Amino acid sequence: MTKPKRTPEEISEVMRKVHSVDTAPEIVLQSVLRERGVEYNVHPADLPGKPDIVLTKERVAVFVDGEFWHGMQWRRRRRAALEEQFTGSRNQAYWVKKIRGNMQRDCSNTSLLLKRGWKVIRFWEKDVLKNPEMCAEMTIQLRDTPVASDGFSVLPEKTFAEFFAGIGLMRMGLERQGWTLTFANDIDPQKLEMYIGQFQDTNGHFNLGDIHALATELIPTVTLATASFPCNDLSLAGSRAGLGGKQSSAFWGFIRILTEMGQRRPPLVLIENVPGFLTSRGGSDFKEALKALNGLGYAVDTFILDAVRFVPQSRQRLFVVGIRDAQLRLNEPKSDYGFFESEIRPRALADFILNNPDIRWSVRPLPAPPSSNGASLESILEDLPESAPEWWSQERVDYLLNQMSPRHRKKADEMMADDKWSYGTIFRRVRNEKSMAELRTDGIAGCLRTPRGGSGRQILLKAGKGKCYARLVSPREAARLMGADDYQLAVPLNQALFGFGDAVCVPVISWIAEHYLNPVVSELMRGRPLQQTYGG
Repeated sequence: MTKPKRTPEEISEVMRKVHSVDTAPEIVLQSVLRERGVEYNVHPADLPGKPDIVLTKERVAVFVDGEFWHGMQWRRRRRAALEEQFTGSRNQAYWVKKIRGNMQRDCSNTSLLLKRGWKVIRFWEKDVLKNPEMCAEMTIQLRDTPVASDGFSVLPEKTFAEFFAGIGLMRMGLERQGWTLTFANDIDPQKLEMYIGQFQDTNGHFNLGDIHALATELIPTVTLATASFPCNDLSLAGSRAGLGGKQSSAFWGFIRILTEMGQRRPPLVLIENVPGFLTSRGGSDFKEALKALNGLGYAVDTFILDAVRFVPQSRQRLFVVGIRDAQLRLNEPKSDYGFFESEIRPRALADFILNNPDIRWSVRPLPAPPSSNGASLESILEDLPESAPEWWSQERVDYLLNQMSPRHRKKADEMMADDKWSYGTIFRRVRNEKSMAELRTDGIAGCLRTPRGGSGRQILLKAGKGKCYARLVSPREAARLMGADDYQLAVPLNQALFGFGDAVCVPVISWIAEHYLNPVVSELMRGRPLQQTYGG
């Protein structure tokens, strides 16, 4: 006979009775340590996080963390996200916020202890109960032996180096999830000008220059390295020269940096590019890039996210996460195809994973991205009066309309005939050697691009009440389409549009940090001796 399911109120009552100190796993570990002749104290109030066990003389702090409270239970139950653990609960938002707060405090307290010269080790409760002797032996080894300088002790700091930083939108997305930038690099002085306008600390960490010439010793030890390297040679709209092309070969500059960092190599890397990366040179470029990461000790994962799930802009991007930890990787892709195919790993990407078992994979289940944030194109538009100089002359508008195919022109005429205003976006594209204006009216902007020589700039069409107006999408609207609503803008139009067109969507990066990077940091911190052995 199955037990009746507890109500949310009953669950809350049980949780209130759970002990936060002197839990059964703590007592078990203490007992084994006593048998081994180890002297310790418990729960000192004057140390960050009040470690469960402290070897005061040797400055060793031991935490025994409950899976529920510290964000591991959902993983053990094979859920794709913390939220799924509380499906159906009226208190879902409360528990998710509380547990994620605990996870962030775990990082902060561990980091503080390390900076004060303590050695730290954190165990999951179930691991202690399963093998208390091993946990005790690891504690004793930590007491007696310095921790090897392997780059992992920086994990709880959640610091990152941003390569191909552009105007800093990767930074904005990560900072919203508790990450801290310590280094940035880009080659473009005009993007740096925008970056300086947004961030006040640029002089302390930004290196302007070619990544191929960047000196590795300038780069601090960090938890994460990000790389949004140029897509020009990978994009379907580009030359398709691949990773050997003039622009996209910058990827190998990033690999050189990771190689030369040696044991300081970040535990995590995050790479972003266009979906065309997957098919560049028949898939050989993508495989070569992933094998290069494998060669540096990273097991890899990959997925595709569309910004339209977060903002009213259609913008698909392919992401790769690399993890320097063999314990988290799959030995080989499962033969069950359905294990890989999902909304964020569409068939072509799932096929690539399945058909390349010689790549070291660490494919993690991820939740579906939000269905939509409810925003439409109209919601991000600036309210410019019809007399504003940004609106084009009637002659220029007529020329634009005449560039449309009959199908697109019919839609524009229908918009003008309506008794209320409606909005669409237009890109000019060359069709059969002729420039055509292609109208989109689904409430979603097309993918922002990098305008070169005036091309690639997205046009806004406002029509209704027998009238039609047109102008370029403004820098403020471009910022909103990238989820950077309050970005500081003090540069010319084309410069701003180029900066945003060559950037990442801020809420997409925040989603990756929340659902992927932060949980991985939490997992990598456990069962691993930590000691600050790195500089700067």
